[in-house]
Amino acid sequence: MKIAETVTFGGSGLERHAELRGTDGAEPIAGDRAILLWRGKILMSVDPQQGIPLLEVPHPLFQDALHIFLGRDDIGGLHAFDISSWTPQGQDLPDGSSFNDPSIQFHPDLAKDVAFFELRGRMNDLTPREAELAATAKALIHWHNAHQFCSRCGAPSKITMSGWQRSCTGCETSQFPRTDPVVIMLITHGDKVLLGRSHAWPDKMYSLLAGFIEHGETIEAAVRREVFEEAGVRVGAVRYLASQPWAFPYSLMFGCHGEAVTTDINIDPTEIEDAFWMRKSEMLEVFSGNSDRIMPARKGSIAQFLLKNWLADRLE
Repeated sequence: MKIAETVTFGGSGLERHAELRGTDGAEPIAGDRAILLWRGKILMSVDPQQGIPLLEVPHPLFQDALHIFLGRDDIGGLHAFDISSWTPQGQDLPDGSSFNDPSIQFHPDLAKDVAFFELRGRMNDLTPREAELAATAKALIHWHNAHQFCSRCGAPSKITMSGWQRSCTGCETSQFPRTDPVVIMLITHGDKVLLGRSHAWPDKMYSLLAGFIEHGETIEAAVRREVFEEAGVRVGAVRYLASQPWAFPYSLMFGCHGEAVTTDINIDPTEIEDAFWMRKSEMLEVFSGNSDRIMPARKGSIAQFLLKNWLADRLE
């Protein structure tokens, strides 16, 4: 797919300068800029047209905050700071049970035109550079929060290498950021596509089937296994189309096209709630807003990206 890297979070060519990590060259200096995070949310402009504000270093909120060096551009260093220790007063707190938390939080020391938003709900408002910075920082900070102790000896670990590593304070083992590989499959049979829905999704929301790649497994084998396990459909030829970093919490989605060789559906109810075949003409109606049968895959997701390009006959 020649337009593969135009998918949301597909990358903006950020110069990450890994050689500077762990050196003074990665430390924030006056004039550098940074994005601000809080409990997994990103500081964004209230106006969707304005995206993510880059706060200039130094800033009072950066003191004692978790710091990650993201890279450099023509202006200077780019960083991320996390202030999750702050507790809002008199404001709604994030709803961890919600598929897409709608609450927003305003910090009293920041302008009233910026607030902390859940990335899922605002990812289509971002430029490619803003999306790459946000996805990178959100995934890394989640990894740090989930790996504060050494998996080898159990001792506390500390952040090193400018946020790109953790080092055990006991056995000195180094731990590196985790990325979970996931296949997401555009499974077709003639002019039909296979859709499914998870138990926790909003009413009428359907998407492409997806699942984690297992150890010792190729991308193609994972596609065939996951589709058969979830829907009972056998898949023949498989080809890679596009990938998407997915910071929920830290996955890399491998978008693939698979050709079904059987069509009978037999779902595993522990994996998915429902699955069915939809014709291309029906899917066109869904995307045009003329169908109330289902909700299409979320805007900005690789699932919608693949479906739209399938509808436009742009799978290459």
